[in-house]
Amino acid sequence: MSIQRLCLLLVSTCALSLVGPASLGAQHPIEGTEWSVHLLRPSGQPVVPIFEGWWRNPDGTYDLSFGYFNMNTKDAIDIPLGPDNSIEPARFNGAQPTHFDPVPSDGRGSRRFFGVFTVTVPADIGKQRVVWTLRNQGKTFSVPGHVGSTGYMLDAIETDGRGTSAPVFTFRTGGPEGRGPRGLSTGPVTTTVGTALPLNVRVNPDPRPSSLVWWFKHQGPGAVTFSHPASTVRKGPAEVTTTATFSEPGDYVLRVTAVENVGTIEFHCCWTNGYVKVTVTP
Repeated sequence: MSIQRLCLLLVSTCALSLVGPASLGAQHPIEGTEWSVHLLRPSGQPVVPIFEGWWRNPDGTYDLSFGYFNMNTKDAIDIPLGPDNSIEPARFNGAQPTHFDPVPSDGRGSRRFFGVFTVTVPADIGKQRVVWTLRNQGKTFSVPGHVGSTGYMLDAIETDGRGTSAPVFTFRTGGPEGRGPRGLSTGPVTTTVGTALPLNVRVNPDPRPSSLVWWFKHQGPGAVTFSHPASTVRKGPAEVTTTATFSEPGDYVLRVTAVENVGTIEFHCCWTNGYVKVTVTP
């Protein structure tokens, strides 16, 4: 095992323990691991990939869930797809983010970003590993996603035992519905630099006051500004709207995440992702 891979395992484990060994011990074999807030800096720190776990789909395939930990409290980091941001085997490459926001400061329940994307692997994946590698700040971090260990089996969609489940949403009335971290994709839609692009998603959660919806830049060459990056859904179904304004032309992917009960994200439940492909012209 390389020093860099060993460092990754230590950092990844520390990141997973941000919510405390007691809350994650039932799902991830990391009890006794300590994490220090002194790892955080305003800038100059790396972003590391995190493997969160897996679940079996009704068709026999499996979904592997990944997130990330940007150890900066102020600086976002952009790492384009390529040798510095890749997944092996190559057939699974491309869904990962290229934009990594700093430590969340808006009360979303953790210091890192959970369930940012999934990789769907075939039923006969066996012991083969899906490895996400990020190179930044002069270091290389790789994390293997895999199926098999019950310690990493998630209840990310159905229920976490506390009466909550991943919300259902759609990008248009009567359109396809998505539920769970794998999410739903739409687009591409086209806009121009500097023009506010209207975006909306119809969310149907349980009637809980803590259901939240966040918008993110997932991939793309320039900055993206959202008019309403976060919204609260108190009762469903509800229409959540925002606009996105782009600083540079190019191809983008925006991510929208609806969390049924923000406290449950500590237990890797219960959220739904959506992805909007956008082509921005000058």
